[in-house]
Amino acid sequence: MAMMQMTVKETVFTRLNQTVKSLGPGILVAAAAIGASHLVASTRAGAEFGWQLAWVILAVNLLKYPFFVAGARYTAATGESLLHGYQRQGRGYLWLFTLLNAIGAIASTAGVAMLTAAMLSQFIPLGIDLLAMIVLLSSLMLLILGHYQLLDKVTKVIMLVLTISTLMAVALAFNVTSIVDKPLVSASPWDWAHVGFLVAMMGWMPAPIEISSWNSLWLLEKSKQQPLSQSQMLFDFNLGYGVTALLAVVFLALGALVMHGSGEAFSASGVKFADQLIRLYGQVLGNESRYLIGLVALLCIFSTTVTVIDGYSRTLALGWQLLTQRTEDVSSRNLSLIMLAVCILGLGIILFFKGALLPLLEFVMTLAFLTTVIFAWLNYRLMTSDNLAVTDRYGLGMRLLSWVGMVYLLGFAALFIYWKWFG
Repeated sequence: MAMMQMTVKETVFTRLNQTVKSLGPGILVAAAAIGASHLVASTRAGAEFGWQLAWVILAVNLLKYPFFVAGARYTAATGESLLHGYQRQGRGYLWLFTLLNAIGAIASTAGVAMLTAAMLSQFIPLGIDLLAMIVLLSSLMLLILGHYQLLDKVTKVIMLVLTISTLMAVALAFNVTSIVDKPLVSASPWDWAHVGFLVAMMGWMPAPIEISSWNSLWLLEKSKQQPLSQSQMLFDFNLGYGVTALLAVVFLALGALVMHGSGEAFSASGVKFADQLIRLYGQVLGNESRYLIGLVALLCIFSTTVTVIDGYSRTLALGWQLLTQRTEDVSSRNLSLIMLAVCILGLGIILFFKGALLPLLEFVMTLAFLTTVIFAWLNYRLMTSDNLAVTDRYGLGMRLLSWVGMVYLLGFAALFIYWKWFG
């Protein structure tokens, strides 16, 4: 009997160990997603509107799910990347993806690097431009010297610490008496003046949809280390996506519990914004919490910076290879050169905005929202095409959810265009 119990325990431990080892690409997706959309947009939503946008955040995560999971499902079914799938539908689709991806790579890298630098400025007395350069250089060193293997290991540790520290922060917020008098009636997020913020928040909530292609490439890299089954690939993605959605609501809760009703408007300056964020938490949760909040913020955005640089660079490298019809695999040298180019151009945008964090982030998030419609359509078209076996295509439920998601994306894009240029 004891021998049988020991065998059962060993079997459970072996399966658990295999599951943990198979995790990686989905965790990287979560690390890439939990950045500006959570730390800035979710927290700001809670700070300005309380709990009113919590259901919107959950709805956005649900409506975008079919377009994000396409990367994992397509690679699990075919053993190739989403970019190969775009090419099979026609070179024009791959050209469109690569062009929009290049624009997003530069803008997103600039946004997340500046936000990381803003958080660092609270602990290191240097200018935000210099700190942004340090952030980009350290990210490059980690990626170029460690490659995917180190990124995979480091991100798992960061995400574990990030999740625990964030949940600790919100638990403290629930159990402390706020010094802020909460308003009896909160401002409505549905006023015409807030359309720009809503679009920016939903643009990067939970992340730009092109992350689906990064997940596809990370799965192929992970498969070189160990064989992965279709169920393992999908479980890995769903776990990462679920953590992303959960933490989006947690960051909104922090904003609602700590900052809502403070009457303080967010500064456009990156340094002042970071100071406001950490100082307001410290006022309510205690000065000691500054270090906890600082850790949460820094882990949150640095992990995003590293994964954004890696993901965009991998898709740009493979896209160029497929478009030029080269047969050899993307070399480490070419990938490193693309990473360097993306960082240099991103730094140029940071210098152009001169430390104005919120305008840069709103520009990047809005750009993400407007291009999201195209990326979503590309993924839906691929997952319902004849290139896939019938059993691997989206069924009725996923098709319906995709169409509802497309209507939502198109509707808000049209609303934003009208608000921006005609409203």
